[in-house]
Amino acid sequence: MKLSLCAIALNEESALPKCLSSVAGVVDEIVLLDTGSSDRTSEIALSFGARVYEYKWCNDFSAARNEALKYVRGDWVLVLDADEVLVPEIVPSLKQAINNEAYLLINLLRYEVGAASSPYSLVSRLFRRHSNIYFARPYHASVDDSVTLILERESHWKIGNLPGVAINHVGYQKNAIALLNKFDKARTAMEGFLATHPHDPYVCSKLGALYVEQDLLAEGMELLERGLQAKDVSSDLRYELHYHLGIAYTKVQQVENAQSHYESAIASSVYPMLKLGAYNNLGALKRATGDLIAAKTAYQTAVNIDPNFATGYYNLGITLKAMGNLTEAIAAYKKAISIHPSYAEAYQNLGVVLLKAGLVADSLAAFNRAIALHNEQNPVAAQQLRQGLQDMGLVK
Repeated sequence: MKLSLCAIALNEESALPKCLSSVAGVVDEIVLLDTGSSDRTSEIALSFGARVYEYKWCNDFSAARNEALKYVRGDWVLVLDADEVLVPEIVPSLKQAINNEAYLLINLLRYEVGAASSPYSLVSRLFRRHSNIYFARPYHASVDDSVTLILERESHWKIGNLPGVAINHVGYQKNAIALLNKFDKARTAMEGFLATHPHDPYVCSKLGALYVEQDLLAEGMELLERGLQAKDVSSDLRYELHYHLGIAYTKVQQVENAQSHYESAIASSVYPMLKLGAYNNLGALKRATGDLIAAKTAYQTAVNIDPNFATGYYNLGITLKAMGNLTEAIAAYKKAISIHPSYAEAYQNLGVVLLKAGLVADSLAAFNRAIALHNEQNPVAAQQLRQGLQDMGLVK
């Protein structure tokens, strides 16, 4: 089976080389649609052997992605953005899956690099080239709607999932969002779609979540609640709607409502890795209200689902310390650090627990490492920690 990479890009000269390098030797062709770049995006794509086409941006991601699909020649299509890379370990499973004649679409697990509480999403980015598969919605463009229609007519097809993370995505890091003005682009595109599709649960979920992120809480909560009332809400969407309502109700300090929505999110029949954010946030709510046993359970469940969830171990460490379980707290912080070696806050909290346990030398070593990392990431925090140690007489 021939596999094609299909991508759209605008001024992505910094990120694009990593993206295209990740598919070298995996895909049989690269198709890139340049939507008006003023940098070296097209030149870089050509250097990787891509066929590059020009397209005038019209504030509609689906339109651009569908234009790019016109130029694909392979049997299967892999869709990546410039700020995403294909994880090499997934390639054998991917190759095996696309040779399965039963599959029409294969969902991929995407890891959101830098996302603290909700690091995974499931994306429909690998699909058979089919005349009736197309992208819909101007932002968060997806082929899901068209695939659903095909399955209603052609019931022999199946949808598959690959085991493990397939894509690493850096685009949701705050500096990347600010640099590329992503929030404004997303909001403009989705508000236009909402005007003509006011009860679409997908846009209610995505735009509602964006409003909550921007602290437009009343607007966001209204959209999220509207999405829950819509017909035919998928399990994945229902999870997202409850999850973001949990965040919104937390922000307005309605703890019981927030807890109810996180519990409803957890009860959704979705891929367990997607539930990490709900477990993590529920744990934070329980800890804030003093229910440390429930908080520990939530965090422990999260790290059982994903043993590489550094934030889960960090929060578990905080909870165990509050419970007086210093030995277990030390182990949790050390586990977070082993997963995320530049985790300054984990080193700092580890130092606190080690000091409380009377292990002064080990504590100072942890504090010094935290200071070194803070100097790189947050110099103000480094100075505050240094001053605190001086005030306690631990350093001169």
